[in-house]
Amino acid sequence: MIRVISADDHAVVRGGVKQLLGDAADLQVVGEAANGAELVRLLQRQSCDVLLLDISMPDKDGLTLLKEVRGKWPEIAVVILSMHPEHQYAARALRAGARGYLTKDGAPEQLIEAVRAVAAGGRYVSPAFAQILADQFAGDQGKPPHEALSDREYEVLVRIGAGKTVGEIAEELFLSTNTVSTYRTRILAKLRLATTVELIHYVVTNNLSA
Repeated sequence: MIRVISADDHAVVRGGVKQLLGDAADLQVVGEAANGAELVRLLQRQSCDVLLLDISMPDKDGLTLLKEVRGKWPEIAVVILSMHPEHQYAARALRAGARGYLTKDGAPEQLIEAVRAVAAGGRYVSPAFAQILADQFAGDQGKPPHEALSDREYEVLVRIGAGKTVGEIAEELFLSTNTVSTYRTRILAKLRLATTVELIHYVVTNNLSA
């Protein structure tokens, strides 16, 4: 039996996952969490084989949680289940230690296939994204500049793109305004841009979001 924990701040999503996986004889949802703190407490008392983790959690972003889980419970295979398209976060999530990445609008059978694949030690992404990764590896398609950003730099970038001020970003990410300004300077350098207006244009053009 493959034991699964579902971590998502939307009860309807967790309910859907539980119902879907419950139809498979070899899968069992053994726990649910609505935020990062709840997930950590749950993992301290309930073991599992696979964690289905939303990338947008209310108290701690999914990539931060992913790294925390990988550090404390490396035996758990994590699959990111997100509303965000694969081109925005999948490569970043896989580099951070996720074993798979799925969008919430994917076919239900993909979720079952993904859970079984990562529980067996494999990885799972959609066939379309697998082709994108293969093309990038072969050198047929260069990586977009924002892939060179750190996770924190990316978080700052998409918030700048959303029109938020340095103060607002600092408050959301629990950083000082000086630190946010430093990140902004690094982002400009890495993306080879000169102004905040150009950063906003870059985010909109590449359809990036937090």
